[in-house]
Parts: sequence; structure tokens; C-alpha cells
Amino acid sequence: MSKGRLEAFTDGVIAIIITILVLELRPPHGETLDALRPLIPTALSYVLSFVFVAIYWNNHHHLLHAVRHVDGRILWANIHLLFWLSLTPFATAWMGDSHFATLPVALYGVDLFMSAVAFTILVRLLISRHGERSAIARAIGADRKGWISLAMYVVAIPLAFVSRWIALALYVTVALIWLIPDTRIERILMEGAASPQAAD
Repeated sequence: MSKGRLEAFTDGVIAIIITILVLELRPPHGETLDALRPLIPTALSYVLSFVFVAIYWNNHHHLLHAVRHVDGRILWANIHLLFWLSLTPFATAWMGDSHFATLPVALYGVDLFMSAVAFTILVRLLISRHGERSAIARAIGADRKGWISLAMYVVAIPLAFVSRWIALALYVTVALIWLIPDTRIERILMEGAASPQAAD
């Protein structure tokens, strides 16, 4: 089946998630810079979550650019990803409102971890659908960044109960890893690896 509706639906849901995120940024009660001080944790949480959602949208776009068809398993895997991403505003709001308290920081990490797991499942199903010699399989390769990210979340979540700041530093590190443009799929496509025979 065509991938068009999946892309359109995902874009719409991610746009709504970003909208909900920004709605948590309430104006301060005051007219001075000091009035902004209590909003700093909320603002920092928003920025981190916005970056993560943007990274997922960017990678999702590139991922689907390298495939030609989807099936029922892929549709459900995509819904699974959107489920965890849709919880981002809740986890973000709790973490910001609590000024980075231990449990909210750990729960935020759980949401990040499950989103990464869901994305990994989606990637594997797309590779399974198109074959190990397809453009997407060649582009993803060993997926070191993906596995490193999952490992860092696994370490960060329990570590939040020891030091929430170290856990947050690990979350930020994962975001920085993915902020570096990943050109694997673009490079493979430009090299002509995405022939109709390889992508089907």
C-alpha cells in the first residue's frame, strides 16, 4: 500500500504534539526579568522536547523517503511510535513544573526510551518489508547511533534516582548526537542504490 497517508498522518500528529508543547509556556505574572526566573525549568524542558520531536520528524521523513511501500505491520509500528511521542508534552510539563524532580526526570527518560524503541521497531519492519539489499537497509547499516542512544537511556533512567542532573546530561547528549545531520539515506539515494528493484 502507498506510504502517502502514513506520512501525512504522522506529520499532522507531530504538528499537534509541538503545538501542545508550546501551550505549556505560560506568560509570567509580572513585568520584570525576575518574573521569568520561575519559568526557566519549563522553558528548558520545552526546548529539549522540541529538539527531540524535531529529530524524530526529520529522521521519519528521511526514513520514508527511502521506501516505496508500507504494510499493516508498519502502520501499527508507526502508530506505536506516535503513541510514545504523544506522551512527550505530559512528561515535559511534569518535569518542568516540578523543577526537574527525580521521578519526573526518570519518567521523561522512560518516554524517550520507549520512543526510541518504537522507532527502532519501525526501522526493522521497513527493512524487513524492502529486503536486506534495499536502500533503507544499506543506509541504516549497523545503526550504531540508534543502539548507543538506547543504551544511554537504559543507563540514564535508573541513574536519575542517584543524580537527576547526570540523567539530564545523558538525555542532552543523545539529542546532540542526533543533531549532527545524518546523511546516510540521502547519500545512498544519490548514489543510485534506491532502484525500483532494490526498494520493492
